[in-house]
Amino acid sequence: MADTPTAAFSVRIRVRLNNEPGALGRLAAAIGSVGANITGLEGFEAKASHLDEDVVVNCRSEAHQDEVRAAVEDLAGIEILGWDDRTFAMHQGGKIEVLPLAPVGDRDDLSMAYTPGVARVCNAIAAEPSRVHELTIKRNTVAIVSDGSAVLGLGNIGPEAALPVMEGKALLFKEFAGVDGFPVCLRTSSPAEIIETVERIAPAFGGINLEDIAAPECFEIEEALKASLDIPVFHDDQHGTAVVVLAALENALRIVDKKMADVNVVIAGVGAAGVACARILLEAGVPHVIGVDRKGAIWEGRDDLNPAKQWFAEHTNPDHRAGSLTEVLPGADVFIGVSGPGLLTADDLRSMGTDPIVFALANPDPEIRPEEAAGLAAVLATGRSDFPNQINNVLCFPGIFRGALDAGATTITEGMKLAAAEAIAGAVSDDDLAADFIIPSVFDHRVGPLVAQAAAAAAVRDGVIRSH
Repeated sequence: MADTPTAAFSVRIRVRLNNEPGALGRLAAAIGSVGANITGLEGFEAKASHLDEDVVVNCRSEAHQDEVRAAVEDLAGIEILGWDDRTFAMHQGGKIEVLPLAPVGDRDDLSMAYTPGVARVCNAIAAEPSRVHELTIKRNTVAIVSDGSAVLGLGNIGPEAALPVMEGKALLFKEFAGVDGFPVCLRTSSPAEIIETVERIAPAFGGINLEDIAAPECFEIEEALKASLDIPVFHDDQHGTAVVVLAALENALRIVDKKMADVNVVIAGVGAAGVACARILLEAGVPHVIGVDRKGAIWEGRDDLNPAKQWFAEHTNPDHRAGSLTEVLPGADVFIGVSGPGLLTADDLRSMGTDPIVFALANPDPEIRPEEAAGLAAVLATGRSDFPNQINNVLCFPGIFRGALDAGATTITEGMKLAAAEAIAGAVSDDDLAADFIIPSVFDHRVGPLVAQAAAAAAVRDGVIRSH
């Protein structure tokens, strides 16, 4: 089934129309005839003989953009004056910049911000190193570190190609939590070299957000950095996903009147996100979890397991069930997909327990299309913004870092993650809770502060805050 047109492939078309009745209607009909959506009319300018109009059109792909262009070019009395891919236009020159907080308008300003006055601040930090969190950008800055080896939906594309994603992450940090994130893309995929590099740059940052690093290397890197650094280290692909999944599951279970302690969960995909989801679900009291990779169910005793999958085998699937996804799914209450497109069928859903909950989170193409799951899943969530119940990490990572930085946390604990999940779930009121609304919108600006407050309080409870 064809994808829905999306802003990710939107174009802005500057057209000149003959100033006559029906011209704009013919343009709209032509665009609609090839399956594209007009989402906005901008920049209207009328003259006696013609009118110029900016038309914003959502398409499905770059090939679909070409279809739209051809359809417009075929129209008599309509001329294309300009054509912009809005996504590429947004990325021109990057999406973030550094701005000053202190004025430098005269000699006094310069003497305080830089030499000689800055020496007093340097000496204060040298005498009391913890003051670096008070007197420098470190108090509010997170390094977004990636080697580009596992970029969502794109795979191993390298550090330069991963940079737009890391810039996007920085944009979201600032927009939703006021945190200054800075992209750090590394030309190495050696765990030892990544660990060493991050350790060396850590003095400038108040936290480290690891991003789009392939499993199983990501587990080794995170554990080593958590052990060696005294600032929060958080692999968002693991823990951000897990936190938001837990929040969504808490509310989904309210819809179907089930408890965490009673459900059976099957997870498709035992990489970074799958392992983290299993960990947090077990921590939240889910008793039965089975993970499935390309070779089938994970169970203790199966060979060919890397260390992360070995942990999975030792802590899940107590009955040692083997087989494919289709073979282990019957009777399950919850399916969580963090794998790839088209893994689930309607028959698979029919085999699940009563009122099945389906989180098909593969992006951009989910494990099952919502249209195929309609009427079979009691609650359905995806990772996409064009369907209800989007499981999006932006609900978690800005707030959890905001809370960690505000509290002076030296690490991010399991208690902080659970508290973040509770805060996200709690942002959906009883009146608003519904099968198609189990998770707050990513544009709900209440969520970041709620998560920050919950994470900060949990850091205090867990005793991981820096002494002041």
